[in-house]
Amino acid sequence: MNATTTDAPASVRLRDATWRDIETLARLDAELFDHDAWSEPTWWAEFAERPRRQYVVAVAGNEDANETVLGYAGLDAGGSAADVMTIAVTHAARGTGVGKRLLAHLVDAAAATGAEALLLEVRADNEPALGLYERSGFERLTLRRRYYQPGDVDAVIMRKLLETS
Repeated sequence: MNATTTDAPASVRLRDATWRDIETLARLDAELFDHDAWSEPTWWAEFAERPRRQYVVAVAGNEDANETVLGYAGLDAGGSAADVMTIAVTHAARGTGVGKRLLAHLVDAAAATGAEALLLEVRADNEPALGLYERSGFERLTLRRRYYQPGDVDAVIMRKLLETS
């Protein structure tokens, strides 16, 4: 799947995340994930794992201080199986195709590294995300019982087999 063939608005573009985005990413993570949010030090540690870890942001607006981050996603590409580290879309941008575009980018990026599969975990109570992943060709593999705390929410482990060249 090509990341440019999704239904996100044309005004939304993806770009590599930089250290300048860390404060925004940590703030958005806290808004979107509450107890599961990554702190600024966690984001710094993630960025330190480059080039194995890749992060992109979906933005609207000009390539200057006027751009708005609508979502972000991260990939760990370290061998035959790559992992989705995170994928998030702001409340205002949900339902616009931004998540689909970010996920397509991660699939393309994982395949480009030679990975044969892309794995992820998602909260079992996150129906919109589960639907997106299933529509994008991911299959449910197993559950990690009571993985997300607090709340005792299960994690669904999913996989998409990638085309190798």
